[in-house]
Amino acid sequence: MNPNTQAGADASVADAPPRSHPRAFEPVTLVLTIVLSVLGALIGIVLITSLGVSPNTAVIGALVAMLIGRIPVGVLTRMRSKHRQNLVQSAISGSTFAAANSLLTPIAVPFALGRNDLVWPMLGGAVIGLAVDSWVLYRVFDSKLLPATGSWPAGIAAAETIKAGDTGGRKAAILGAGAVIGFVGALFKLPTSAAGVGFLGNIWALAMFGVGLTVGQYAPEFGFDLGARHVPHGLMIGAGLVALTQALLLMRTRKGGAKGAADGPAAEGPAAHGPDADGGLTVQAPQLRRGLLEGMGLFVCGAIVVAIAGGVVGKLSLPALVGWVLLAGVAAIVHQLIVGLAAMHSGWFPAFAVTLIFLIIGLVLHIPTVPLALLVGYTASTGPAFADLGYDFKAGWLLRRDAAPWRPFEIEGRRQQYLAQLVGFGVALVVVAVAWKTFFSEGKVPPVAEVYVTTIKTGLEPGTMTTMLLWAIPGALVQLLGGPSRQMGVLLATGLLVATPQAGWMVLGALVVRQLYTLWRRRGITDAEARKESDEQAENDLSLVGAGLVAGSSLNDVGQLTKAL
Repeated sequence: MNPNTQAGADASVADAPPRSHPRAFEPVTLVLTIVLSVLGALIGIVLITSLGVSPNTAVIGALVAMLIGRIPVGVLTRMRSKHRQNLVQSAISGSTFAAANSLLTPIAVPFALGRNDLVWPMLGGAVIGLAVDSWVLYRVFDSKLLPATGSWPAGIAAAETIKAGDTGGRKAAILGAGAVIGFVGALFKLPTSAAGVGFLGNIWALAMFGVGLTVGQYAPEFGFDLGARHVPHGLMIGAGLVALTQALLLMRTRKGGAKGAADGPAAEGPAAHGPDADGGLTVQAPQLRRGLLEGMGLFVCGAIVVAIAGGVVGKLSLPALVGWVLLAGVAAIVHQLIVGLAAMHSGWFPAFAVTLIFLIIGLVLHIPTVPLALLVGYTASTGPAFADLGYDFKAGWLLRRDAAPWRPFEIEGRRQQYLAQLVGFGVALVVVAVAWKTFFSEGKVPPVAEVYVTTIKTGLEPGTMTTMLLWAIPGALVQLLGGPSRQMGVLLATGLLVATPQAGWMVLGALVVRQLYTLWRRRGITDAEARKESDEQAENDLSLVGAGLVAGSSLNDVGQLTKAL
């Protein structure tokens, strides 16, 4: 894929990488990580409670780390290292999503239900969900299911921002121009990040995402409200079930080495084999299987803790209690995988919609109000942090491609990123634990939590589940047609669920520009090798533009903080 091939070219101009990866707990890095994580957590909870959104703050973290590295004062110059900048941006983005999506939103569910006594038990469950969420991604990133060569658009934006600050030149100019366009467009309410994603991801997956966005936007004008009829939710159920089956088949694949890597979605990127002589993925099928099974077991254990702490044990019979625990465990891991796959391909994650699906399933099963609220909160604690860590790992993976030997440096760098994110999560927990009473007492509750509670109280209209199951059939067929490397069904459903105004045109327009620019660069070239080189250069140029658009849009999202205050 475009950024992966670009990484090889960058190696020739970048400074030689250090022999060992910088540590997350180095004093300067740790202090800066904690300070920026506090900022990220505050940004997250302010925006999620006021505007209902949580921005990606990775670019902000990278920019601050770069600026500090330019201060000519002793140890501060260490922050000139792109790897230390990567650690800092990983922590701040992790703290933002952890505070807003994984911690504050779950505890807002029992609060909005009027059960303040369940806020602290729910916070404990959300912490478990967050911890397991990140642990599973750490174990399975760069597998055939979630390859490092996947799109992960926000990760590319963060990596290209860091590299542009490190090397400058033409690439920095292109990235900067894209960032300005992205920022200005976002000021005028245009979803420029959608156009950026269109320059970065898999064309087939993004085409389905664009179609979903466009249909979701215009269907109500023809008197067909897809969301009210739960059509996108049905499509997601069908696509999600097939996606899970495809994941299970990947887990059963026992072939390792280069062949195992070449068979999966990672093989779509030109850098699938990496700089190592042996090539391949860093996580093979047996490790993927262990990671997901461990995650499932830990999620079930977390559900048991929530059931005991939240009083579910006294409200359900033993068979119903066992069913609730199993459903909570399955919902948590299914939620994280669907959100992660959607985020990898599109840069969007339909966390709210997927949680709503399990809420509807709970209503169909006639789960009592309080156990259902705790189930929804526990499910909501997973997914966003999983996706965000994928973005950060992608950024680190791109920044580490010039290391030699690559594999041990990459694995150690990923471990340090994970530790940095744990620092960010810890800071987010402290901020949420201190601030939630103040925010909630002032009526600042995440809007999605109020939607969950309203749905729990009002129940379902007759025939809702039948409609969803009928629409699950085409969702399953589209997902089956695209295969695990494209996730077309999941992306179609994601587009319908998100339905951001004008985003569909942005994605589809970017795909058209992408093809036209490639053909324009190819004009007059007849040699096959020269055409291939031209196509790769076109992808590299467009990846910089796309990364700039995403980065500029992210800066505007953070700038919305002034509206919220």
